[in-house]
Amino acid sequence: MLMLFNMKKLILIFILILASALRLWQIGQVPISLDWDEVSFGYNAYSIMQTGKDEYGKVLPIVLESFGDFKPALYAYLIIPFIPIFGLTEIAVRLPSALMGIIAVLLTYFLTKELLKRTDLALVASFLLAISPWHIHFSRVAFESSVGMAFNLAAILFFLKGFKKPLSFSISAIFFSLGLYTYQSEKLFVPLMLLILISVFFQQLKRIPKKNILLAALVLIILSLPITIFTFASQNGLARAKGVSFLSDTNGLLQRNVKVLQRDTERGDYLGLLFDNRRVVYAKTAIQGYLSHFDLNWLFITGDSTNRHHAPQMGLMYLVELPFLLIGFYVLLFSSCIPINKKTKIFLLLWILVTPIPAAFTTNVPHAVRTLNVLPLLQIITALGLITVLIKISKLKILIFALCFSFFIFNFAFFLNQYFVQQNYYYASEWNYGYRELVDFLKPIHTKYKKVIVSNQGYLDQSYMFFLFYNKYDPQKYLAEGGNRFLNYEFRTFDYYNEKDLPVLYIETSKDLLKKFKVIKRIYFPDGTEAMRVVEKL
Repeated sequence: MLMLFNMKKLILIFILILASALRLWQIGQVPISLDWDEVSFGYNAYSIMQTGKDEYGKVLPIVLESFGDFKPALYAYLIIPFIPIFGLTEIAVRLPSALMGIIAVLLTYFLTKELLKRTDLALVASFLLAISPWHIHFSRVAFESSVGMAFNLAAILFFLKGFKKPLSFSISAIFFSLGLYTYQSEKLFVPLMLLILISVFFQQLKRIPKKNILLAALVLIILSLPITIFTFASQNGLARAKGVSFLSDTNGLLQRNVKVLQRDTERGDYLGLLFDNRRVVYAKTAIQGYLSHFDLNWLFITGDSTNRHHAPQMGLMYLVELPFLLIGFYVLLFSSCIPINKKTKIFLLLWILVTPIPAAFTTNVPHAVRTLNVLPLLQIITALGLITVLIKISKLKILIFALCFSFFIFNFAFFLNQYFVQQNYYYASEWNYGYRELVDFLKPIHTKYKKVIVSNQGYLDQSYMFFLFYNKYDPQKYLAEGGNRFLNYEFRTFDYYNEKDLPVLYIETSKDLLKKFKVIKRIYFPDGTEAMRVVEKL
């Protein structure tokens, strides 16, 4: 028995080592560059560490205005301890996400064991998360969703532990509260998850001493109050939600609906007026957005329409997982091969049903970031299917295992190549590549010019933040100077002919550059196409 226990412990250690390697190896180089959200988190963390204020002068903010999306600030605070060690670098910015990703693998083991009471399922589920393309990717970049997901796993685990140790409910409340300060989708997912937990396990909760429930509720209310007040009382609290919602006028859905209704009115189409009513159109759009997240093609073949959310030519899960995922759902719904408590079944099914809700009302669906909380549920269900197959076909176990293992090795090797080799070549433009090289080029020469004007159009939008980050510009000076310009850098549109303060450098990407201006530097993407250029006017 002791030998078996030690073997399982060794397997878990191996899984954690594998998870760590896949999330930490070349974390500063793959993906090839920080995107604008990552540099924003990094520089704001640097500013808070140095001055106690963000880039806009807000003291210890719980929300970062950033590029007008007012994102929860917790991720920036998680970066701060790593800046003294690694400097203001890619590693410091991405490390909190990677470490929380590794912790999520460990939490998956304990949560699966708590829910399903089987160590083999817990080990398989944690292994599948450790090698998950979806989870590896979002653990390697400064995407707050991976941190929020880990907080949710800890919150759910401690909630379930609370039935044995009631004080754990308060710890669960702390983790649920932290999630609210991490990512926008958590503001909807956390209340939904709490509602599910309370509803499914209500009878057990009634047996818990009221003082423990009240304490947990008090902890949750106190800790979540500041972010709740900001979200609903501030004029900017719902800015991000409005910006990405299909209900926003900027999305064009409302304008198209008005035109359709005008056409129906002109034709006297009363049935059209009924079904083209904006409420019907909105409901249909939300349902389509919700159901799109159950598209197997999205999960296993194509991945997101946003290339920055997955490896090239890959979905979010391995194809080899598909049959086991489907079998796992069958086991969860109908089979008694692996005994599962009824309440656990209901909880797992409700979990997967509510996860797409935060993304359903947004554009660009299905969306891998806003639905990251479906992990590790998919891995748990896939593990159910895999273990069931091994139990049911014991006579062919070796053959089935050999075939699946061979297919898995092919899938896994393909992912490693696509992610760690091909991604930087094909998707460099998705990751705002070129700014580090640009800043390094300008550092020794920019003082020779009266101005360095950086376009704020197209690929160079929000370029000021990259210059602050890669120059490690003193936040105190930046705040004192009023923001959006520093040293001799200006970030705006420009006219080649009308700038009077010569000599000047232009940083731009336009394809119609006039020959009379001298290009002194071109920066190229790894595939050889031009990313940006430095133009001199004397």
